[in-house]
Amino acid sequence: MGDLPTERLSRVPQAPEVQAVLPNDQYKPGPHALNDALSIYQALFEKHLDGGKALSQAPLPDDLSIRSKNLKASAYFLDATLAGVCAIEPGDVSTGSGQHTHALIFIVEFGREPKPDQPGAAWIHGSNKARTNARASEVAVVLAGYVRALGYSARGHVAGNSHLNLEMLAQRAGIAISENGVLKIPFLKCGFAIAAISTDLKLETDLPIAPNSTIDWPDSDAYMGKHGTRPGWSESEAATRPLHLGRYPMETLKRMPEPTTLILREEIIRNSKRADLFTRALAGDLGDKAKAQRMRFATKHPLAFAMTPLIRHMVPLQGSYEKLMPDPSIEEFSDAQKNSDSIKALAYFLGADLVGICEAEPWMFYSHEAQQGKPIEPSHKNCVVMLLDQGFETMEGASGDDWISGAQSMRAYMRGAFIAGVMGSHLRRLGFSSRAHTNAESDILHIPATLLAGLGELSRIGELVLNPFIGPRSKSVLLTTDLPLVFDKPIDFGLQSVCSMCFKCARECPCNAIPFGPKVMFNGYEIWKPDVEKCGKYRLTNMKGSACGRCMKTCPYNREDLVESNRLLELSIQVPSARRALIDYDDQMGAGLRNSVKRWWLDLEIIDGVCVKPKGVNERDLDLERTRKLSQNQKLAFFPPHLQPPLGTTISSTVPIDRAAGLEAYANAKKPGQVRKIKN
Repeated sequence: MGDLPTERLSRVPQAPEVQAVLPNDQYKPGPHALNDALSIYQALFEKHLDGGKALSQAPLPDDLSIRSKNLKASAYFLDATLAGVCAIEPGDVSTGSGQHTHALIFIVEFGREPKPDQPGAAWIHGSNKARTNARASEVAVVLAGYVRALGYSARGHVAGNSHLNLEMLAQRAGIAISENGVLKIPFLKCGFAIAAISTDLKLETDLPIAPNSTIDWPDSDAYMGKHGTRPGWSESEAATRPLHLGRYPMETLKRMPEPTTLILREEIIRNSKRADLFTRALAGDLGDKAKAQRMRFATKHPLAFAMTPLIRHMVPLQGSYEKLMPDPSIEEFSDAQKNSDSIKALAYFLGADLVGICEAEPWMFYSHEAQQGKPIEPSHKNCVVMLLDQGFETMEGASGDDWISGAQSMRAYMRGAFIAGVMGSHLRRLGFSSRAHTNAESDILHIPATLLAGLGELSRIGELVLNPFIGPRSKSVLLTTDLPLVFDKPIDFGLQSVCSMCFKCARECPCNAIPFGPKVMFNGYEIWKPDVEKCGKYRLTNMKGSACGRCMKTCPYNREDLVESNRLLELSIQVPSARRALIDYDDQMGAGLRNSVKRWWLDLEIIDGVCVKPKGVNERDLDLERTRKLSQNQKLAFFPPHLQPPLGTTISSTVPIDRAAGLEAYANAKKPGQVRKIKN
């Protein structure tokens, strides 16, 4: 249903469709505006609006309303603002798409902008239309690809590359009306972009908004968001906070000179990308089954599968470490603090949820490439770290390891690649060397960068930095650059104390890979070290879902930004003695159970290029007895550098994991307390 109360608008079976124009940017672009960088990604996205469909049709519900709801929910999952369905009439199509009978029309609202005197204004002003068109194009590509993966014909339609009159169909689909020749959307005053997909998939259509209807908030209940919708005051409240600070009050947290977990930089041995667990699976180190599943485990669901073309084709746009000829205006960017505030504003404008900056220290870089084994030389000193929320709404309805899990990850990876890629392209145009580091291709380890950039603390989940406001449900993307920047400091919000008492992620882990025991030292890091072989094999070979994020789903910090969750977070930070009670309360209130109201996706699996009904679905809820069952004699392995493939090894060589040695290494691991005594 989306987060706006459009169900409360008056509807009619038919309404006049009037030619109307979209609202424009309120600002004119200046010499340093973002538009040129955005145009590169717009051109890439438009290449993927159309394509071939699967050879057979998926087993979809016969109920057309369920089909339409699924497509709308998919659009909202991808961050569309409004979505509606209409029939395509004979005169609607200008060229091509002649056999298509229905269209999903959707709107993406403009990003929030800084005021003229605030950081980032020179880059952002005048680029909102281009930014939002690119975001709408991304959604159109994915939705059209999703429908084609279901075995139906589909094409995306975006501004400047459409076979449809988008402004007219938006009125027919009931998501916009024309007022004095200008298209308006319900409840919101901001500008927006329209895009669509057309298809031969039969769908239930929506009704247009009744002529002369008011599209403002109908009453105080709607304005206050009483029924779970976005409140009417959210825009005006957000406008009081400078864009570069972001949505979440990270500035209120305690800052530290070093992270709350010990890092012995002098003891860290840089690993090759070949040592990455999923790369080891690709090379056959984890066995034949894991190798066979490696290329499909996260994209078995058609919605996740539809995101892969954009993720792969954005890799060549990530940039390099090449030193650039400076722009004559480069002296404008000598103020590192101003640059830092501007880069954060830009990241938030493009869609990041949290942003921090750290030094890209040499030990954070991988040592060698995986494909050819070439050495990697640490380069850029400055690193912008961005987190993308995987989405509380969808996580609420999921088990964490069912069929939507892979799509949650892929959506964040795709959006992150777009954000960092556009930012890097923009900085290079200003004369600064910049490179994006994404899930598809990264020269830097994301976990230490996220930790040092002050975006969270290392959690019991292990190889995951947890943020107090969005919990563990994030994916990261990095941008390294030689633009002068100021580094943020690590944070302390009490997580080490909470995780030392809370075993919920370990209890609920399907493969018993998260430790119930204390932290250990691993390659210079103090960490609750998970058994990555257990974890990786389960994620790769999960036969009743796509990948796994159950630890994120069940973590007590996986809460929505509500009054209650804010109160509990504040208590956990300010009143250490209350933490034990808050952990217990999380189970008592059933946090981590699946919420059937939020269950919107279709359970489907792609096998041999065709969508089929999967053989099973993980339908887990909480199991309060698992701690007693699993914590006794838990056997975990880890694989420090001497148990990894030798440096220079490529994926063409198989180096089987030595689990026996890994078990022994974990059993003999040093404890952080021992190391601290020696250091002191």
